[in-house]
Amino acid sequence: MTLSIKTSTLADDVVEVSPSGEIDVENAYEIREAVGTQLAAGGFVRIELNLQNVTFIDSVGISALVAAFQLAQVSEVKLIVTRPSRFAHRQLWVTGLLGLFGNPQPFGEADKAQPAVSGT
Repeated sequence: MTLSIKTSTLADDVVEVSPSGEIDVENAYEIREAVGTQLAAGGFVRIELNLQNVTFIDSVGISALVAAFQLAQVSEVKLIVTRPSRFAHRQLWVTGLLGLFGNPQPFGEADKAQPAVSGT
């Protein structure tokens, strides 16, 4: 499977980078490039990497995420991961990087609202 990357503006100061597919040794550089392009454009304070459609990520892909984080940090832009797929979440957890990327919950987990408790 190939990698495609979509970018969109969420608010005046937030941009979302949404990769879909597999992030591996052959295409991981595309993540750094996508973040670098957004940083060069400027005008925002946060980049959200929405990983809900990432089906696979290897160690080179994880390294690319860290490199993107470092690029953003140098530009004084916060980079976080949002809505990681269960696979991406597991890889970030195993590598000890969840905290670096804002401790995101796996996609679908945050959407499971607790039942409301009624009564006074």
